[in-house]
This record gives sequence, structure tokens and C-alpha cells, in this order.
Amino acid sequence: MGSRESAIAGVSLRDDPVPLTWRDRLLAWRDAIQSSPRFQRWAASFPFTRAIALRRSRALFDLTAGFVYTQTLTACVRVGLFDFLAERPRTRAEISAHIGIPVEETERLLRAAVALRLVQGRSNDRYGCGPMGAPLIGNEGLVRMIEHNSLLYNDLADPIAFFRSSSSSNKAVLQHFPYTSVANPENFGREVVADYSALMAETVRPLADDILDRFSLNGRSTLLDVGGGEGAFLAEVAWRYQGLKLKLFDLPAVVEGAKVRLARLGLVGRVELSGGNFHQDPLPVGADVITLVRVLLDHDDDSVLQLLHKVKRALEPGGVLLIVEPFSGVRGAETVGDAYFGLYLRAMGRGRARRADELRALLAKAGFGRSRVHRTRYPVYAGLISATH
Repeated sequence: MGSRESAIAGVSLRDDPVPLTWRDRLLAWRDAIQSSPRFQRWAASFPFTRAIALRRSRALFDLTAGFVYTQTLTACVRVGLFDFLAERPRTRAEISAHIGIPVEETERLLRAAVALRLVQGRSNDRYGCGPMGAPLIGNEGLVRMIEHNSLLYNDLADPIAFFRSSSSSNKAVLQHFPYTSVANPENFGREVVADYSALMAETVRPLADDILDRFSLNGRSTLLDVGGGEGAFLAEVAWRYQGLKLKLFDLPAVVEGAKVRLARLGLVGRVELSGGNFHQDPLPVGADVITLVRVLLDHDDDSVLQLLHKVKRALEPGGVLLIVEPFSGVRGAETVGDAYFGLYLRAMGRGRARRADELRALLAKAGFGRSRVHRTRYPVYAGLISATH
């Protein structure tokens, strides 16, 4: 390997104090070769490597241009484009009038949306939803999450400052989840928790359907949802298991929102509500199923272990704990657990996505005898671990 190639690859085989394995040397050789302009020109021209070279260059460009794709999607969501196109195909003029953007700029937005498969051309020079836009029709939870991501986008405006500072520099996400940075969140008023509670509730349904399809609650008597928010997950459970007794534990201000949501769903009296701080207060007892749905990932390991000990004390002998959240390192969903949630939780100010084996190790430390990872339909939303008392 020549000196130029070594410099390009960023690898010095002579000066590295740690002995290199054969794999290290092979990858260093690969990096030096692939970084060579001469090799890049050859690979883009040679028939057997051209497709690979083009695919990788396109993938790299997509990483570079991703912010444009994000803002195109956000623009479509904010003007209600997908629901408007769901009614019937629309002309450019109709779309322009509906979204309040000049026709020539509507054309620019539509071209970008077509390229991203959010929108699709239809007959008579009209437009309808594309394969990536159709799932957003009437999907309030996903639409709200796309809108919410503008907070993270703001926090990442200066990525170096984001990683260097002890907390997120802009703090937009942190301010949206104030319980992560306040010592006594049980004292919050309703206005402080309303926005993030609604976001969590509106994005839980696909996750709940998946989990309840994968794990049967038949034969169980009582389910306690710790950190259960406004009761959206328990509502899905209630409709599937009519005889199951249901309990919810969360911050008092969040429980107030649960009363309203459950009443609107016709579930008044079906769910026993308890308010408190699970870091400080004991959990309600008597449940043979306890669920932690998107709770552990925004806490550090010590807090998670303490909570798991508390869950075990509250759980009936022979009972089961269900942990539902995105996992790190899931094959095929690495970008979700390690890239998206890795940075999102950094913006929140605490917590991290964990590998399934890390969570199982914490469960073992807390005294749970057996744990099992269940395959879920949508690992992008969440993984599932069950652990027996």
C-alpha cells in the first residue's frame, strides 16, 4: 500500500500501537482502494462493478441530501396534501389553491414529492398519493411524529455542538419532554405534559396491535401498565380482552389526561388509575402482567435496574413483565435503533436504545428468572421481551 493510499484511508499500519488483525488490514486495503479516484472511475465503467458503484454513490448522495427529503415530506404533511389527494386525483391548479402556494412552486414541490414516491402522476395531468404517501392518509400518529421531528431537526442544526455539549444545544426536544430534566415531575401541571402525552398516545396503536398479536394475554387476570400515559395502549388491550382487569400508573398530570381519553373511548371505570413517580413511589400490586411500553429507553442503566427491581416486587408470583421499545442492533433496523433513537435520546438529555441482550442482562440482575425475545412485525416501532417472575 502506497503512502498516498494509507493517508487517504486514514490508517497508519506502522504507527498504530495496537497490533492489527488480518481483518483490520483487509479493510484498510479496501478503504485505500475505494478512496482512489482512479479506482472509482474504473469501477463506474467496468460492467461487473458499475451497478455497485452507482448504487453506493446514490446511497452516499441520499445521505447528503436527506435533509431536503425530510423537508419535502414535512411540507406535504403540513399542507395536508395526502388527505387532499385521497379524495380524488387533483390538478396542479387545485393543489395550488388548496395549499396556498403559487402554481410554479407547487409544481416544484410536486416534482420533489413524485421523486420521493410520496405523490404519483395520474390521468389527465393530475396527481394522487404515491406508495410512500398513501400510508399517511388519515394516520394522525405518524403525521404528528413527522411534525414532531422538526424539534430534533432544530437541535441538530449544528451537529458538532450537539455532540460536544453536555446537553442538547438548542434543547427543543428536551423542552418537549420536561420530565427528563426535572427532579420532581410528579408536581407538573396538566399544561406541561399535554403535548408529549398526546404524541405518545397517538403513535401507540400500530405498536399495540403488533405486540398483542405476538403475545397472548389469555389466562391472565390483571395488567398494570407502568408509565402508561393517557391509556392508549390499555385501550387496545381492553377491546381485545374484555375480562382482563386493567391498571395504569403514571405522573398525576398525565393520569388526568388518561381520564379524559378513556372517557372519550367509552372506557370509564374499566381502568384503575394511579398517579405517582415510579422512581420514588411504590407501584400498585396485584398484577400478573406488567407492561413497560417505551419507558426504559429514556432512562440510564441505574434507573432502569431500580425500576425493574420495583416491578418484580409488585408483580405476582408467576407473573410476566413485557418490555416494549425499539432495540439497538436489530438486523435490518440498525438505522432506527442506533442512528435515529441514538441521536433522539441524546437530544432528550438521557437514555439510550439498548440491544436485546443488554435488556436481558438487566432483567437477570433484577432477579427475573427467564426472559425471551419475541419477533415483532414492525421492529422499526418496537421489539418485545417477556420476562417471568
